[in-house]
Amino acid sequence: MWCRETAYPSLQAAWSEGNPALGQCAVTALVVQDLLGGTFAKNKKYNHVWNILPNGTEQDYTREQFVGDATLVVDEVLTRADILDSEGANRADTKRRYELLRKRFLYNNHS
Repeated sequence: MWCRETAYPSLQAAWSEGNPALGQCAVTALVVQDLLGGTFAKNKKYNHVWNILPNGTEQDYTREQFVGDATLVVDEVLTRADILDSEGANRADTKRRYELLRKRFLYNNHS
């Protein structure tokens, strides 16, 4: 379901099927929240976002994009509005990329 078009814009050229999670963290975390609820964790060093589920556990479906010993600690907790409605989100075209991934996910799981 991930594709070059759903990746973070500055990573689209580097995106490949060999590392499909590259640049997909925010849009993936939004789809996961649609399904499971919760909030979002962010690591500032890697500009990486993942889910904190309602029961408090962390789930990172795009962790595999990091090779080696990337230590991902929660630097801040974000809301959905932080991810979708910020200036950075507008520059990164996050809303469009999220909607595309969500449609691809729902289509692939209901066809």
